[in-house]
Amino acid sequence: MNTEHYDLPSAQPLTEAYIHRTDANVDLLYGYHPEREQDWTTRLERLEKLAGSRANAAEVAEVLRQYNSRYTTPEVDASIRAIAEGAPVIIGGQQAGLWSGALLVIHKAVSIVSGAKWASQKLGRTVVPVFWIAGEDHDWDEANHTFLLNAEQELRKLTLQRPEGPRTSVSRTTVDEDSWNKLLEELEQTLPHSDFKPGLLEELKQITGQSRSLSDMFAGILAFLFGKEGLVLLDADDPKLRKVEAPMFRRMIEQNDELEQAYKAAAEKVKSFGYQLQADVVDGSANLFLFNSESGDERTLLHKRDGQFQDRKGTAFWSKEQLLQLAEDQPSQFSNNVLTRPIMQDYLFPVLGTVLGPGEVAYWALTGEAFRKLEMEMPIIVPRSSFTLVEGTIAKHMMKYELSFEDVAKRFDARKQQWLTEQDQLSIEERFQEVKQSFISMYGPLLELAGSVQPGLLKLGETNRQKIVEQIEYLESKTKDAFNKQYDASIRQLDRIALSLWPSGKPQERVINMTGYWNRYGSVWLEKLLELPFEPSGGHQLVYL
Repeated sequence: MNTEHYDLPSAQPLTEAYIHRTDANVDLLYGYHPEREQDWTTRLERLEKLAGSRANAAEVAEVLRQYNSRYTTPEVDASIRAIAEGAPVIIGGQQAGLWSGALLVIHKAVSIVSGAKWASQKLGRTVVPVFWIAGEDHDWDEANHTFLLNAEQELRKLTLQRPEGPRTSVSRTTVDEDSWNKLLEELEQTLPHSDFKPGLLEELKQITGQSRSLSDMFAGILAFLFGKEGLVLLDADDPKLRKVEAPMFRRMIEQNDELEQAYKAAAEKVKSFGYQLQADVVDGSANLFLFNSESGDERTLLHKRDGQFQDRKGTAFWSKEQLLQLAEDQPSQFSNNVLTRPIMQDYLFPVLGTVLGPGEVAYWALTGEAFRKLEMEMPIIVPRSSFTLVEGTIAKHMMKYELSFEDVAKRFDARKQQWLTEQDQLSIEERFQEVKQSFISMYGPLLELAGSVQPGLLKLGETNRQKIVEQIEYLESKTKDAFNKQYDASIRQLDRIALSLWPSGKPQERVINMTGYWNRYGSVWLEKLLELPFEPSGGHQLVYL
């Protein structure tokens, strides 16, 4: 397979320091590292010793069996049986997104699957891949859209408007059949014609036919793409899962002040090492959400004040005893935030390693103290692998214009202009510049002459000079435009390179949806990613299709 490694640093200095082990202080925040072989064995031994402090594996497996029953494959069934028997997992998660969201979601699933296979071979025992769908998240505007390249090679945004009602979780926001049909029609109009298009649309139609929410649709797509790889899915907002989580919710409420101090201590440590915080550590925050039935299941972040818990506005109040009772009787009313989800994940599963994106790696640094406070331990942090898919036509055009991936990512506009300038045998810009300079030089003595006759003419002359220069520049612009029209085809090819590899000035994986590649290549594009050797510390690869 034709691939190429490319060093694509994240925007997170703490994550970079963790990946490349350039700061000894970072070990104090994380503990394990995926590149240290002994850490995998040590973590497995620790998981076995801590087995009694986690949720019952058989109960967790039963919840997973029921949730995955709509999409199950023999491989997924085998994975769930292994979880019931106590198998360790490689886990990662993401909020749901329309048609699976940006490509990075697929890259995370690939990293989880490949990481589980790699760890299984390394440790000589079954390690199960698990994908945690963050259905409890209530940020609809992050989940409701995706971007595709249409037949005209334009970037088009597809969006699902939020249904009327309270701002509850994505998994509790119902999408009706009519909305799904409209989305499918829009997708059909956007995707170019291909041999794979009818099958793609038919598969998505079947998936949406079983989906009452974006989370359901998201799960259906992941199941279709990764079911044969044994990827087990869960929805964090599954009420059956919440029941299993109830003891940990109670513990988080009982020890909430201790957890708050643990997060604060970790935040101070991160700052003392010279890094910025990537998640808010707020005084008085309980770091838990409550679905408030009195406000239509709106997801409410809990704060502490005067010995009670309350919503942000201070209009609803709960005592600790009331919350403990709710956790016992109605655990589905609770959900975690970014700081408590890692703990809940480790309570449910024997997590050997967790696959995280750059931002997640950075904010997980805030959780180490909280893990220790609960006599738990942070798992091995596995940075997500990332990829740029390079189609044959794009690679061909890059060779034609002598562009590297770095050129496209860092200096595309300059390289594009450089190429156009090199085609200019008439030296248009240079000749217009000469004329402007010559005019300004010749006009100077005339200004002095006019000013000597009448001082008021000097200002008039300067205005006149500027107008003439502007007219010369206007003619220059029109001349360049006329010249560039001779190279319209080349400009379109150059722009297509940027749109494919670095759309809207961002990495491909953060913008473009996978359905465009499914439409053009069937399953080949995904198979290529799954065949790549697993990289414990992530990294970026250019994958030529």
